[in-house]
Amino acid sequence: MNDQYVITGIGTEVGKTVVSAIVAESLSATYWKPVQAGDLASSDSIKIMTYTSNVSVLQEAFRLNSPMSPHAAAEKDGVKISLDDLQIPRVDGNLIIEGAGGLMVPINNDGLLYIDAFEKWGLPVIVVSRHYLGSINHSLLTIEMLKNRGCQIEGIVFVGDENRTTEEAILKCSGVKMLARIPLADKVDRSFIAEQAKLFQL
Repeated sequence: MNDQYVITGIGTEVGKTVVSAIVAESLSATYWKPVQAGDLASSDSIKIMTYTSNVSVLQEAFRLNSPMSPHAAAEKDGVKISLDDLQIPRVDGNLIIEGAGGLMVPINNDGLLYIDAFEKWGLPVIVVSRHYLGSINHSLLTIEMLKNRGCQIEGIVFVGDENRTTEEAILKCSGVKMLARIPLADKVDRSFIAEQAKLFQL
């Protein structure tokens, strides 16, 4: 059996792409980001290619020009995205799928959310959390929504320095396991990703 995981965050800018690179590198996996909105010249897929040595990167299903929520960027580009358009790609080996923003980010104007895709795919989910005021609430809401949809949660990855009080509250209240803590880095490069990938175990 190959390992396939979805990686989501409790919000934007929590380190989801860096964690995706680390997990993909640790598994020598294929990486796929279904929708990229904006920053096409320095997309998350390009970052993964830059950060990793043993990862294959698939082209996004949709490449949208504006750095906006996917539903707004798609509308601006005159693109319609449906759930049927977001099929898990068939790959040889392991697969990492990275979402965008958080679970409730809309993909189209008909109410399609990222969590709808995650529910359909049925893959175990890795949640990325970063400590800030409100992160306990955002982490627990994310985990609760996944549970309500019947999504299997593989565990949670904390990004940044240890915050024992916050982490213990999240782990105790949610019942999920901690997979790793990824330190903040002055520079994210292949060396950093490779070092963290050696320590990462699923």
